[in-house]
This record gives sequence, C-alpha cells and structure tokens, in this order.
Amino acid sequence: MRLLKILQSVDILAINGPVDIEIEDISYDSRTIKQGSMFICIRGYNVDGHDYIDDAIRRGAKAILIDKKVNYEKDITYIRVQNIKESMAIIAKNFFKNPCQKINLIGVTGTNGKTSTVSFIRQILEYNNKVGSIGTIEIYDGDKNITSKNTTPESLDIQKNLNQMIQNDCNYCIMEVSSHALVLDRVKNIDYKIGVFTNLTQDHLDFHKSIDNYKNAKEKLFYKTKYVNIFNIDDKVGEEFYKHSLERNIRTYTYAIDKEANFKATDIKLYNDRTEYILIVNGEKYKVSIPILGYFNVYNTLAAISTCILLGVECEEVIKRVAKLKSVPGRLERVKNEKHVNIIVDYAHTPDALLNLVKSARLFTKGRIILVFGCGGDRDKTKRPIMGKIAQNNADISIITSDNPRFENEMDIINDILKGIDRNLNNYYVRENREEAIKKAIEIYKDEDLIIIAGKGHENYQIKEGKKYFFDDKQVAKDILDRK
Repeated sequence: MRLLKILQSVDILAINGPVDIEIEDISYDSRTIKQGSMFICIRGYNVDGHDYIDDAIRRGAKAILIDKKVNYEKDITYIRVQNIKESMAIIAKNFFKNPCQKINLIGVTGTNGKTSTVSFIRQILEYNNKVGSIGTIEIYDGDKNITSKNTTPESLDIQKNLNQMIQNDCNYCIMEVSSHALVLDRVKNIDYKIGVFTNLTQDHLDFHKSIDNYKNAKEKLFYKTKYVNIFNIDDKVGEEFYKHSLERNIRTYTYAIDKEANFKATDIKLYNDRTEYILIVNGEKYKVSIPILGYFNVYNTLAAISTCILLGVECEEVIKRVAKLKSVPGRLERVKNEKHVNIIVDYAHTPDALLNLVKSARLFTKGRIILVFGCGGDRDKTKRPIMGKIAQNNADISIITSDNPRFENEMDIINDILKGIDRNLNNYYVRENREEAIKKAIEIYKDEDLIIIAGKGHENYQIKEGKKYFFDDKQVAKDILDRK
C-alpha cells in the first residue's frame, strides 16, 4: 500500500524523506521487520522503540513512525506524530482496510469471566460458522492458535488478526477487551457489533489507581458498539452501565440470576459433574444443563446464551449446544490422576473470583476444601490481605504461597496476605515455594476433600526477577502424586 494512503487521517507533525513509496508490512518489533516495512517506535514500560531504529533499518524498514526527533538517514522516511499509539491505530485500520467492518466483532469486558464467556460464545457459534477469537490464553484466526501476550493485543495486532480471520472465512470474532486496552488506545478505531459486560470487582488498581478509573475504563467499550449492549445487572456496575446504555440509540439487554432481566436463570442446581438451571426468556422457560461446574458459570453461560440468541440463533438450538460445552483450560479444571485425589486448578486471582470459586466448590464438595494460593508481585497490593481473609473464612485449610513474584520478594507478598489472616486460628500454612505448597496440600488430603490450586490456571510459568521459569500447577500436582 502507498505510504500516503496508510497515513490518511493521521495527525502528522513532520515528515522527512520520500513519501511516494510502497509499504509492504508494518511492525513495532524490529526483529520482525521485512524489506519495505514501516517500523513504529512504541515506548513500553521497559523499552523504547526509538532505540531500535537502526536495527529496523538494517532489516529493511523504509519508513519510521516516531514521536521525538531522531537522527535521519538518507532514503528513509521519518513520520513524526504527537501520539504513537493513536497514530498506530489509524495506520493499522488503513493498512488492513478496516477489517472490523467486514466481520461480526463481539467484545466482552469485566473483571471475571471474560475468557470463559468468549469461549462459550465461540463454541455455540462454531456449529455453523467459522469463528475467530482473541483473549487471555490464545488468539485463534480460524486456522491456527497463537499464544497470547496480553489479554487484548496492540491495535496493529488486532487489525492484522481480524484481517487474517476474514481471509480464513471467519464470520465472527469474539474478543476479550481489557481495561488496559481501553485506556491505552489498543482498541482505538475498532468498532464492535455487540458489547458484553460480566462484572466489576477490585483488580488492576496498580494501573488504574482507583476503582472509579477502572470502572470508567470498562465502560468505554459500550460507546464503541453499533448493534447491541448486554449487561449483567446483578452486578451494581453492570446496572449502572445498563442505565447509561439506555440513553444511547442502541439496543440494550440484560441477564441476571437475582433480578428481573431479559435473560434470567432460576432454580439453579449444582452437581459434581454438571450445572442445571431454568432459563426464562420472554416469559418462556427452558431447562439448561451444562457439563461445567461452578455457580459463576451460570452467569458466563447466560452471557453467552443471550449473545447468541440476539445474533439470531434459535433459543432451543442454543440450549442444545450449551449442553455440549467444554470448559476453558485453567478454569475449574480437574487434574486427572490415578490416585483419585480431587484437585482442580483455577485462574482466580482477584478477591471476588477467589470467593466465588470457593463458594461454588463448597456446593459439590463433601469433605474439606484445601486452598493453595498466592498473589502476583508488582500488582495491586491492597487486595492481598483481602484475599487472605477470604481464604481463611471460606476454605477449611489455606496454604499461602508464591504466585508470580516478578520483581518483588516472595515473602513480602506473603506477609501482605497474612495481614488479613487471624493468626490465632490453626487453619493455614505458609510455604514460600509453590511446589512445596502443592505437596503440603496433597500430604494432608483425605478422601472426599478437594484441593484447589488458585491464581495461575492455564499459565505454565512463574515470573521471578523478570525471568520466566516453567511451572505448571497441573503438571506439578501430577508429578507429586506419581512420587507418592
């Protein structure tokens, strides 16, 4: 594509170098630059793309997008802008010819449940459509899976993947939309057909600084939608967003368990191998059975069911399909083993998610609940004692350990969690080493107990001092059981 066409609508401060050139590709990673590419100099938390301009040019970059003055080289075009992220979003939209207008894009946001809801919507629609997805675990382009680096990628990656989905004949893309993405212009110039809100509880305050900032970030999605907004109105923030959406010229729907809603679940029954409830839509009642555990998955399936019905799938057909749903890796996932020890791993890493996880598990557990958990380093410290208190008050035994300490001392994080623990109660252990914590849980396990290993779910690594080390909760548990 010609450079001037790519730069259409970009607020340019200055251009130096030839402009009548053809651009073959765009990247913000100098290592992926091809001959004839544009290199975009993003400033990250730890690195500055401007430091890699020479490397990009050596690899074949013909145009460089910058937001500060640099030394110019002959025959290279430099485009200086005020806001790199905002400009990249426009450039990506132009280069890939606005793919979100050619695919049904559905955005799901909220603190908890995004990954499961995206997966459930995709599974329901895949019966007679090709469906792509973008989320925490992976990006699926209709042909192959790509491991995700962020819940929501940069705008360039989103547009590139949407374009690939269209080439792979996908009719839909279901996408997790994080609060970071909404604030950092990752979803700038991207329009959604449907927006879905799951819930809002304390998380990411290290980034947003206040719960109001976090809430306001989430709501941005529902001003980027063109067709329908769907809200969980059992959630106080969801009800607030719902009222705001009614003021827009957009169709607005609700789902709930406790309150009256367009899509309501009642008579909920939880078993150790399935969950059942009655779905009420337009006064009609339908029996829903899903082969997935957890009270919170009633909300997640309600979100998915309402989305698919509003996309035109018949209610009875949706219910048939949810009966065959598969759970998401790392979400209430059982660790299969020959010793018949009941172990599940789950991604729960917020106070609300941890509470809901243990409460749901209590409904299908005959014995004790033994909870292994920690908190991530360099993240919101205020939630640590809250999670400690939740663990002690709701699990029978808590084993407090490390999660992803990043650049923090592991015991400092654990001591923050212990501030929420009543030291007079003899129902908790501390094991700094996560493998030792899992080993302790298995040692004290008795028949009909349940071990929950929370916080990491699908992740197969720990981050310490900026380095990733292999660590898979499921595999570690299996290895310990094999040695038992």
